[in-house]
Amino acid sequence: MSQDSGLRNTSIVGLQWGDEGKGKFVDVLAAEHDVVVRFNGGANAGHTIVVEGERLAMHLMPSAVLNPNCELVIANGTVIDPEILVAEIDMVESRGLKLNGRLHLSSRAHVVLPWHALLDGAAEARLSNLGDAIGTTKRGIGPAYADKIGRSMAVRLGDLLDTAYLKAHLNKITPLRQEELRIAGNNETVGADDIANRLIALGERLKPFITDTTWLLHDRVREGRSILFEGANACLLDVDHGTYPFVTSSNSSALGISPGTGLPAKSLGKVVGVMKAYSTRVGGGPFPTELSDAIGDRIRERGREYGTTTGRPRRCGWIDLVAVRYAAMVCGVDALAITLLDVLSGFDELQICTAYQTPSGETIRRFPVDARDLEHCVPVYETHPGWVEEIDGCEKLSELPNACRSYLEILQNHLDLPVEFVSIGPDRKQTIRLTPSSACMNEACCTQA
Repeated sequence: MSQDSGLRNTSIVGLQWGDEGKGKFVDVLAAEHDVVVRFNGGANAGHTIVVEGERLAMHLMPSAVLNPNCELVIANGTVIDPEILVAEIDMVESRGLKLNGRLHLSSRAHVVLPWHALLDGAAEARLSNLGDAIGTTKRGIGPAYADKIGRSMAVRLGDLLDTAYLKAHLNKITPLRQEELRIAGNNETVGADDIANRLIALGERLKPFITDTTWLLHDRVREGRSILFEGANACLLDVDHGTYPFVTSSNSSALGISPGTGLPAKSLGKVVGVMKAYSTRVGGGPFPTELSDAIGDRIRERGREYGTTTGRPRRCGWIDLVAVRYAAMVCGVDALAITLLDVLSGFDELQICTAYQTPSGETIRRFPVDARDLEHCVPVYETHPGWVEEIDGCEKLSELPNACRSYLEILQNHLDLPVEFVSIGPDRKQTIRLTPSSACMNEACCTQA
């Protein structure tokens, strides 16, 4: 592999607590890449693609599924619920899109089993009674990753194709899981034979797609094919670098791409960090700029801030540049994609968090990633004028209101990163792409790509 083998590749990662609109930019950039790779997460991370007014919600399938010229890879760093994946494959193929020979599933990806969701729900219920709920989607993602690390209780996707091994393994571990469920307060019966028969049937359906994606991806690199890496969740939910323990169970920052795909770090290429023009969070955990008032409600309704997977209303607040700056640093971001800028139209003024004040009165600009420390931080705001005009019909930078362009320039300056994309609506056509030659939102300094 040559030293510059990653130069044609692009990595898309979220810079907040998820739901930034990463899927839209994967969809937009898929036309410029040969292979799109999902490297982490499971069916807890839904993404919505809007094309010509039609909304398509996915959970496991890469966001570039509507681009027939892209190979799609769900790599080893993911955990796969085969029931959900088969349903998504059926939905895509019912639209006349071919997946055979185009979709590749890692034989090393771990399987989300029926008891994982049961254990997930039981644990969350107990924590909720103690007032310490994490806010999990209860899809079994955490327990599946725990089994991956624990090794002896796990099932990998390739195991679904080995009937004798799968049955023997399930016969061994199912009684242990049944006992765990009973202790956790769930008396639902799980039968090894029933689970095995269902998994074998699902494995037969998925067999044409299952392969060793690590070798496949290295082959594509050697062939000179360009790769687009698609992250689920976001950096602030990364199990190592997010607001622990209110995080997901995988490495959802750009740092998860290498272990999640088997490709070395030099293959990452350009890293595009996706961020909303404001902040949101789902579930528990500290959220310094959260707005529990009419402004937060207005942002939620205009931005349709409800979970793709659960339908839960998202917590909404002003943009937090302390958090985004940290995430951009961790992910090695080269350029920014700003989403949902249109949601902020109509506000007289906007607040931008540029620092925190600690309980001791100290002003800090370094993000304290531990949840207990972050819980007590108070945001320090700069006030910025808003704009009245709706911007969802704008086609280029010069058509945006002056205050809107100024807002983007402030984001660039504080983060010391160029804005490459501005999304002013859900459809892929509602995207302004820039080639910044300076940290400026002046039309004279930025040319349209």
